[in-house]
Formats: sequence, C-alpha cells, structure tokens
Amino acid sequence: MGRLVRFGVSLESDLLSRFDRLIRERSYTCRSEALRDLIRQELVQKQWSEGSEIAGAVTLIYDHHRRELVNTLMDIQHNFGSIIISSSHIHLDHNNCLEIIAVKGSPEDAQRLTDSLKSVKGVKHGVLSMSSTGKGL
Repeated sequence: MGRLVRFGVSLESDLLSRFDRLIRERSYTCRSEALRDLIRQELVQKQWSEGSEIAGAVTLIYDHHRRELVNTLMDIQHNFGSIIISSSHIHLDHNNCLEIIAVKGSPEDAQRLTDSLKSVKGVKHGVLSMSSTGKGL
C-alpha cells in the first residue's frame, strides 16, 4: 500500500449526515474507510467497462429435478472452460440447488457465460457478481 495522503472534502451538511448514517449502518469504523471503498468500487466498475481482466462469481439457483438441466449447465460450463477457475454445487433442499462458479477473464466472457446459464429452462435465478483481480487498486 502507498503512503497515506490527507485531503479535505466539502459536503452539504444533509449529505454528510446521510453518509454518516450509511457508515454506521455498514459498520465502518471511520469515514476514510467508507470513502476508500466507494472509490475502489468506481475503479472496479471502470475496469469492467474498459474490458480489463475481472474475477467474479456466477450464482445460479435451479431445479435439480428438471430433466437434462444439469447436463445442459455442465455443457455450457465446458464451453467456457478458459474462464472458469472453480465451481461448487450445494443442495439447498430436495428440489433446489445452488451453483457458484468462480470466473477470471474478460467481463464480456463472464457476462456471456452468465447469460447462457441463466437462460436455460429450469434455472430459477442467475446473477454475475464481478470484482477486480486486485491489480490496479
């Protein structure tokens, strides 16, 4: 980590009060850490939009008993083997499964994988959570 630099920020009192409430709700210990997180989030979003390498997770909820669904999901994952670094299958109950697929690669490929998986009949919910590989933050 680089050296710390202090700087001043001017805000309307109402905005600062709302920010302070948010800080308390999210259990930050200080304004600086909350502000650092906001800045990092913007930098990560910039990486996504520029096509920089990302890391993330595709989360799926699906009906375990849907005929051929598991095979279809597996076939799609094999087609995206270059960006999938891990997967975990969890039985939520008798009918529902949770699949978490860790990815590392381009934002476009990660989104294509997610769209391909969540559009399969029997998938109840699918979402991509993209983050940074940590480089450039």
